[in-house]
Amino acid sequence: MKKLKLIPAIFMMIVMLISLSACGNSSAENATSNQNMDTTQTAETEISDQTEIENKVSEATGTTGALSGEETTPDTVEETDTALDSNILVVYFSRTGEQYGVGVIDEGNTAIVAKMIIDATGADSFEILPADDYYPMTYDELTDVAKREQNENARPAYAGEVPDLSQYDTIFIGAPVWWGDWPMICYTFFENENLSGKTLYPFSTHAGSGLSGFDRKLSSAVPDATVGEGLAIAGTECQNDKDGVRSKVENWLSGLEY
Repeated sequence: MKKLKLIPAIFMMIVMLISLSACGNSSAENATSNQNMDTTQTAETEISDQTEIENKVSEATGTTGALSGEETTPDTVEETDTALDSNILVVYFSRTGEQYGVGVIDEGNTAIVAKMIIDATGADSFEILPADDYYPMTYDELTDVAKREQNENARPAYAGEVPDLSQYDTIFIGAPVWWGDWPMICYTFFENENLSGKTLYPFSTHAGSGLSGFDRKLSSAVPDATVGEGLAIAGTECQNDKDGVRSKVENWLSGLEY
């Protein structure tokens, strides 16, 4: 009888042991699950923190992905070079109409040479234009007016606003030869404008008289300037042999180290 009473007790103990084992496994699984959740949350937090750091770095440096190993190139800022103004000026007086040896012309001989100098040096320019253009278009009448101005030592006015000469170190000055001299309107320019301390290079267009003392007369008119070697070009060459004229101009400038 005692043995029969022990069987139910043993059975109950076995059931209790199985139950305790199941509870232990469940607790372990829950602990493992909680641990995995903590690990995941920690990893997510670290990723979030790293992303936040990257975003802050990106905002500060203007780059993206610098901390994630991506190859990035900062935005480049295009720089525009500001072209400096030329320190060379070409001043010239020129006439169209009927000219000796070439007939009626649409572009003045001196203007042709002046533009070649401008092209070769990148110089700025100023054309001396009469404020009152009473100069005749026919050759004989023009020479009469030029002679009268010379006899009267006239100072005809010129139009337009002259550039600020303080920015120029070198000035090329050209004109046609009128009765062996500069046209009187050029003397108006020499006397009105401050050319002191400048390096001046005269050039002339002519019908056979060459430079006609332009350099010496310019030195007398502007004694405080330095007058360099001049250039003389025949008017017939300007109209009929522009390539030859350009070659002469370039050789002259090369000799002046321009």
